[in-house]
Amino acid sequence: MAQASNDFTLIEQFAALLSEDGWKLLSTIDPSMVASKDAAWALNEKLRKEGHDPKVVRAVMAQAELRFRARVKFGPFADSLVLTPAGLEQATRLTIAGLHARRYTNAGSTHVADLGCGIGTDSIALASAGLQVTAVELDETTAAATTLNLMPFDNAKVIHGSAEDTDLTGIDGVWLDPARRTDVKGSTRRLFDPEAFSPPLSFVEKLVDSGLDVGVKLGPGLPHEAIPENAEAVWISDHGSVIEACLWFGKLKRKDIARAALVIDKDGAHELSSADTAENDQPAPVGDLQAHIYEPDGAVIRSHLISTLLEQTGGHLLDEHIAYFTHEQQISTPFARGYKVLAVHDYNVKKLRSWVKSNGIGTLDIKKRGVDVTPEELRRILLAGTPKCAKNKATLILARLGDKRVAFEVIPH
Repeated sequence: MAQASNDFTLIEQFAALLSEDGWKLLSTIDPSMVASKDAAWALNEKLRKEGHDPKVVRAVMAQAELRFRARVKFGPFADSLVLTPAGLEQATRLTIAGLHARRYTNAGSTHVADLGCGIGTDSIALASAGLQVTAVELDETTAAATTLNLMPFDNAKVIHGSAEDTDLTGIDGVWLDPARRTDVKGSTRRLFDPEAFSPPLSFVEKLVDSGLDVGVKLGPGLPHEAIPENAEAVWISDHGSVIEACLWFGKLKRKDIARAALVIDKDGAHELSSADTAENDQPAPVGDLQAHIYEPDGAVIRSHLISTLLEQTGGHLLDEHIAYFTHEQQISTPFARGYKVLAVHDYNVKKLRSWVKSNGIGTLDIKKRGVDVTPEELRRILLAGTPKCAKNKATLILARLGDKRVAFEVIPH
């Protein structure tokens, strides 16, 4: 089992945390009190000097640090959750969990089993929507955390057990978030083969064949050839980060939609969809550079919906293997970020360094596709020796067009 620190296991940490002193002490700690290493160190010393058991202090500090990190996903609600490191890493953001729950209410589900519930954020959303929830978790410590997180809901219960062995009698909807990591010599490694997940994708298909309405959360790198023909696949991007791919079956699947990209930004949620699988797409048009370059959102790229986006917006790809497309006009779309092209440079490090120096560039943003280079390393090389007085900003888009590598000098819309 993963260790919290040295020989202090996660089970021991929870035992200390759930002691009378641990639980009381945790309620007095604002997670912002551990926002930095220095602050955390100072709080740790303070609590020890007050006479608290060192194991209790370590457990409370670990939980406070997890809650502070969790604010990115859960906002202020993080301060009321009991977390584990692995559970936090894989947990669904609450806003996204709400979207999942809406699928079940729209489909008329009444009792949903959350198989592999982790710390229970999807179960919380399902229960908040008024559904009866049975949350199942194989890891004993995580199941204990979920039990605490679901205590406010009398319509939810937690079972410590495996997804495959769960009795689904009386349940009409199933939600799964399979474990997609495995322990390797004390560390975790991400899995990409859907049959290596726990439970595997084949188990999901058995549930579907039994007549249940099933939803499953997978990683955004899900290969299209692994998607069952009877599934609707949705890739979700949250403020520029592609966070998951969901498969929906039965009544949870919408009619006439095979795949979709759901893009969430400051203006709300936007969806691009297609009734066809990616294999049936018509090739996207390819042509010469025009006045503007657009980078599709990652969810659009992952869902292979660039051709659909081009049908809606016009324009064409610069290269059939590169996701950037170009357009004569400045267009507004939530599905792509646009740039006005100022100049085109050969991808030559020496010439680009000269360009940086002669233009007094001190801040350089680099984006790339199809070019084997690390933007951070190239930025360091290009800005090396730049005088402190260089205050200008610039953006480069690197791309491979056929056999040629080019650098587009652009400004964001």
